[in-house]
Amino acid sequence: MTDPTFSASSSVANQDPVFRLDGRHALVTGGASGIGEATVKELVRAGAFVWIADINVTAAEALADSLESAKALHLDVTSPESIAAAAARLDRLDILVNNAGIGHVGSIETTEPEDFDRLLSVNVRSVYLVTRALLPLLFAATERHEAVGAIVNIGSVSGMVGIKQRFAYCMSKGAVLSMTRQLAVEYPKTLRVNAVCPGTVQTPFVEGYLEKFHKDTKDQTRAELRARQPVGRLGRPEEVASLVRYLASDEAAFVTGSLMTIDGGWTAA
Repeated sequence: MTDPTFSASSSVANQDPVFRLDGRHALVTGGASGIGEATVKELVRAGAFVWIADINVTAAEALADSLESAKALHLDVTSPESIAAAAARLDRLDILVNNAGIGHVGSIETTEPEDFDRLLSVNVRSVYLVTRALLPLLFAATERHEAVGAIVNIGSVSGMVGIKQRFAYCMSKGAVLSMTRQLAVEYPKTLRVNAVCPGTVQTPFVEGYLEKFHKDTKDQTRAELRARQPVGRLGRPEEVASLVRYLASDEAAFVTGSLMTIDGGWTAA
């Protein structure tokens, strides 16, 4: 159950007048770090109550303690049992952000079957499992004659273009984008489903990649990552979070089935 003491303020004094989410309940998977953490903070800032769903519940609790309207929720997105237990704690849900994911470096020749299966499980199957389990709560938001339930999937430009040495990752993010469009068409009047497709963003995810695969050439590789985005820099998690906030808001009521790039011009070049 959600925190009974929580009550979103209806006042917007000294707050942003648009893209408000007052009274809405959201859940962000992988919400304890990176883009997920930034998204949690942005949705709370917009007036929502947010469940920080993460396998690292200690980090989720630390983040929740720093915010006024958030609670930590242990969630292993690859486990149907964990998802069911998490869903049982919710009594309502208006916004779902499928953010949890992992990366992988390798061509088809160097991607082992266990690597491929892991990417499918964490990046693709989890979106199916979590969304399916929480659909009844999202549908209930519409039945209350409030805003239509909103799903925002965190995709990637990797799902839209080919990137060398990202065989399994490109495959997994391409699947997320396909699911986004299918769900939007399947439930056009009861759900709004969109995907955000970031380019390379400065997160612990990227730093971990640099440490693992380019430990001796970090500065050079980081410069290459910046250069492939025409604006000449990496994205910031907060920038992605702002787009998620918009897509979850009433101002985006006519937006569904969209794959929105936020990539410093990468896919335009």
